[in-house]
Amino acid sequence: MNLYDLFLKPYESYEMWQIILEALGTIFGLLSVYFSIKKNIWVYPTGIVSTVIYVYILFVFGLLGDMMINFYYTVMSIYGWILWSKSSQDHIHVEVSWATKKQWIFAAILFILSLGLVTLIYYYKPFIDNKFSMKGVDMGLYHLDWANWLDVFTTAVFLDGMWLMAKRKIENWLFWIVGDLICVPMMIYKGLGITSIQYVVFTVMAVIGFLQWRKSLKGA
Repeated sequence: MNLYDLFLKPYESYEMWQIILEALGTIFGLLSVYFSIKKNIWVYPTGIVSTVIYVYILFVFGLLGDMMINFYYTVMSIYGWILWSKSSQDHIHVEVSWATKKQWIFAAILFILSLGLVTLIYYYKPFIDNKFSMKGVDMGLYHLDWANWLDVFTTAVFLDGMWLMAKRKIENWLFWIVGDLICVPMMIYKGLGITSIQYVVFTVMAVIGFLQWRKSLKGA
């Protein structure tokens, strides 16, 4: 399979507005990560635009886990926006720190609960796809492919990353790095070439973000 088949051919069946919507979601997503690296509160308004767009896109493409995490991003962005604004002297930039043992325990619990919840959602996916009708529907996980199982895992990874970012913890970048790397092949498989490239860039930016946040703390 060549690059055209991987990245461009799927778009032949898309409407132009769907392509534009994905591109806009990508642009605002990149802006959000850029502002996060800079510890700038604009990470949240730009992130909200991107996540709202991707809630719709991921629902259309059947990635329910990532759809849920983008809805969660939207809610957590409002929460993080409030926390960052209260923790910033200039209402733009914030100070960062390492996560405590207690926060790591909470993150672990959050991760396990997320795995269970998203798996449960996928169990009921045939019911959801059948317009919430039980007629002729067999519940179960038999319909999941490898991309769906990766979706379950990355949802939990990103959920922890978003929570740690709202708390201004340096470790949030480690979760983004892992999740972004996994999402690259998953998005290609689902025919979202633009989004897969976005996750490649996200991975690089997450590494930069981790190094810059750690450096800023050492220099404090």
